[in-house]
Amino acid sequence: MEETPPPGCSKPHLEKLTLGITRILESSPGVTEVTIIEKPPAERHMISSWEQKNNCMLPEDVKNFYLMTNGFHMTWSVKLDEHTIPLGSMAINSISKLTQLNQSSVYSLPNAPTLADLEDDTLEASENQPEKPHFDSRSVIFELDSCNGNGKVCLVYKTGKPALAQDTEIWFLDRALYWHFLTDTFTAYYRLLITHLGLPQWQYAFTSYGISPQAKGEPTAPCGCCSKTIQS
Repeated sequence: MEETPPPGCSKPHLEKLTLGITRILESSPGVTEVTIIEKPPAERHMISSWEQKNNCMLPEDVKNFYLMTNGFHMTWSVKLDEHTIPLGSMAINSISKLTQLNQSSVYSLPNAPTLADLEDDTLEASENQPEKPHFDSRSVIFELDSCNGNGKVCLVYKTGKPALAQDTEIWFLDRALYWHFLTDTFTAYYRLLITHLGLPQWQYAFTSYGISPQAKGEPTAPCGCCSKTIQS
């Protein structure tokens, strides 16, 4: 069941935003409480202010997303033995929460190593992998999604500041602070997010070690296509 859209929003707006996945989930056996937390569009001055403040130009597809909705959060649950269990969660931070990754947002323990300490362990580009982001001034990194504490999906500017829109990629930073390339555009990442239905830890399918046994032990996905998607 979707939340009632605020005045001015329409069903086609939600359908476009979710690429029709809402109807698929709602028609899947065992799925319940399909909810979209509807957000109003960001105003253009908010986008301009973000760019000026951060000395970074947002890619056009990111701008267009925020002009449609200032962030995104869609959840769904499954019914199991008369219990409702939250399972899927798809999220993109609002533009005010599109904040730069820094020491405090990664480490909070006393005497923890600094982000610069990790640079010696960072592998450079290989033949089939682009160069990984750097925690120093060579890269500028913004958090798109905190992944419910399972890592961070980040919008990465690969050339430092001033940062150009064409120099962005989407990367996943796992809990061990290793980088994994996801896509070269926000649009491609958003489609991945929707395709994987926000299943727990789906981003780890794009790492060399894959999804954890704990995540695979979650309640069965609503349909066979979902299971195949998360294992691909």
